[in-house]
Amino acid sequence: MGATVTSAADQPLIPQPPATVTTLRQALAQIAPAALPAFTRELDQAADQARQASDLAPLQRFIAQWAAYVYVQRQPHLAADLRRWEAAAATADADGARRAAAEIGRILDAAHAALAAPLT
Repeated sequence: MGATVTSAADQPLIPQPPATVTTLRQALAQIAPAALPAFTRELDQAADQARQASDLAPLQRFIAQWAAYVYVQRQPHLAADLRRWEAAAATADADGARRAAAEIGRILDAAHAALAAPLT
């Protein structure tokens, strides 16, 4: 194999869907079906919180969180990095866990920033 900088693995598996419950669920079914039970459970919790507080903020946070998750999971290299850092966080000493948490935060912050950026 050569040292190609870009490859098919660097390309997103699917386009980033609009940030709606329906399109995020459809995207997860394609790229991360194992996450669907957590998605449904967290959606139910967010909807209950929104109803109880008469506030849409819990649903908005849910959508933002899952849009970022889809953003990462649709890109194999980012998803692999995230899984690697999550595994490191689970098995590392305190210093290693802090570094892993910082790297996880960096990946998720970048996903949120990319989603917030205006389309050009």
